[in-house]
Parts: sequence; C-alpha cells; structure tokens
Amino acid sequence: MYRTAAGDEIFVIDGHTHFWDGSPANQKNIHGKQFIDCFYAYHANLSPPSEKWEKEKFEKYDAKTMFDDLFVSGYDDMAILQPTYLTDFYKNGFNTTERNAAMKKSHPDRFILNGAFDPRDGSKGLEDLHALAEKYKLQGVKLYTAEWRGESKGYKLSDKDSYKYIEAAQKLGIKNIHVHKGPTIIPLNRDAFDVADIDDVATSFQDLNFIVEHCGLPRLDDFCWIATQETNVYAGIAVALPFIHSRPGYFAHVMSELLFWLGPDKILYGSDYGIWTPKWLIDKFMAFEIPEDLTKETGSVLTLENKTKILGLNAARLYGIDVEAQKKKIRAGGGYAHLSQPVPA
Repeated sequence: MYRTAAGDEIFVIDGHTHFWDGSPANQKNIHGKQFIDCFYAYHANLSPPSEKWEKEKFEKYDAKTMFDDLFVSGYDDMAILQPTYLTDFYKNGFNTTERNAAMKKSHPDRFILNGAFDPRDGSKGLEDLHALAEKYKLQGVKLYTAEWRGESKGYKLSDKDSYKYIEAAQKLGIKNIHVHKGPTIIPLNRDAFDVADIDDVATSFQDLNFIVEHCGLPRLDDFCWIATQETNVYAGIAVALPFIHSRPGYFAHVMSELLFWLGPDKILYGSDYGIWTPKWLIDKFMAFEIPEDLTKETGSVLTLENKTKILGLNAARLYGIDVEAQKKKIRAGGGYAHLSQPVPA
C-alpha cells in the first residue's frame, strides 16, 4: 500500500512479476545465458545505481527476497505472477507456473497466479491447459509469442491453432490474456513480438481481456491505434515505467500517448520484478507529472485519481478483487504492520 503525505491510501496490484531461475546451473545452452544477460542489461541500464543488484542475485533470488521487495520495502498489496517457460533455454524452465505456485501457496492472499500455453504444443498442450486451469483455478494466462520451440521461432495469436487454445481458455473461465508485446530479449526475434495480431483476436474474442504487456514498445503507435478501437485491449506499462528514471522525457511521451488514446481506465502498473523493484518505481511515479507542453497537446494529466487507477484499481476490476475486503484480509494477517507512518509523496 502506498500512503501519500495527505493520508490517502492507494491499493497497489503489481501486474507483472516473476519468480525465475536463470542461474548457470539451470541454463541448458548459450541461449539461456544470453537471455538472462539481456535481462540484466535492462536492469543495470535503467535502474538507479542504488537499486542495482549483483549478477548472481539477479540470476536466482529467493522467495523471501521477492516477498520483502514487493510487500515490505515495496508498496505492492498484491502481485500477479506471470510465467515464462523458455524450456528450450532452461533445463527446468525459466519461470514456470509450478515454480510461481510455490509463492502463491506460501502467501495466498498476496499473489494472483497466472498460467500459460503455447499453441505449438498441440493436443497435449490443450490437456495441460485444462489440468493447469483446474489445479490452480486460473483467471489469466501469460503468452510469449516469440518463444522458441525446436525450429520454430514464434507464432501469431491469429494462427488457427492459437484460436483453439484461446477458445479453450475461454471455456475454462480464463478471461485475462496477458501477451508480451514489447522489447525483444536476446536471442528472440523482435518481429515475433509484433503487436499486430492483437487486433485480430481482440475483435474475435470480445468477452476476453487482452493485456498487452510493455504496451507494444517499440511499436507504441501501432498499439495505441489498435487499443483505442478495441474496448477489451489494455496496456501494461512494465518496461515503460523504469524509463521514468533514465529517460523521463521518453516516459512522459509514452504515458501521454496512452492516456490520450486509451484513457486512465485501461492502463495497468507492473514492476517486471525481478528486473526492477516496486519501491523506487512507485516513488517516482507518484511524484511524476506530465510536462506542460505534452499536456497542452494531448490533454493528458496524471492526477491522483488516474495514478490510483493505474496502480491497482484497473487490475482489481479485471481480476474481480474487492479492494476493501482485500485490505481487511491483509491487515488481519499482519501484512500492514510495517506501515506505521505515512510514506512521503
């Protein structure tokens, strides 16, 4: 929870977190090393110096570190665990639903667990999706369209096999489809993350929510022109948000465009933990204002109301979270015991 100097309490749902193992012991080949090294480069280049981790810690952090970073030193009330399997690169997978489930089991009131699927896995993959949904009562999945599978280096959501999986997910009660449509990570192909296929599936599956993680970067314009007409397409600002430190002008441009085209009800905060940690991101976000020239051009303003929606209320709506009931549950479990004083804005 974030408390302003005026005493406002802002409920925070971190829409994009991971509990990964990118350690050398888990790397299957050179691509596993390339992938975690690329993640670390994002971390090192976009984080304040005081927030930079040692490489060994970054490759494989423990459960306590993650919990403390999100909920004790950080302002998250809840966090969504988003899997990234990458089984062609990592012996036990990079960040699987099963690994994330251990965090959910230890802290059931703080985490939302999402699953995943890959339409190239055929009928066996459909069976696995059913089992995963039934075991974990999934409300959402995270898709990685540039993931490698043997000789295949990606797929499109508009593919025939993708439709079969999305239809199956819908029948299983999975309503939130998170899709990585953002910067590439070595060795994956940039074009396999192209946002264009969102347009097709969003139109075809009106009852589902498509959360475009990383808001399509570097294809921001393409994303905005899709999301403004598709009422069920949302922007996740993980990866965009850390530019608030190193490139505040660029971040202001991204946010002003998102607010202009989508409005404040369709933007979701995410830290992308463990690439970045919530505390410094939210501190800077709460202090941030869109420059006057951009506001004059786009009409975009980051009011307290808009920030409150982006940080938690929008995700709460998509996942059916009763915010006041959840706050009471967390407080009863001692989750707010460390919040003795308001946090300066």
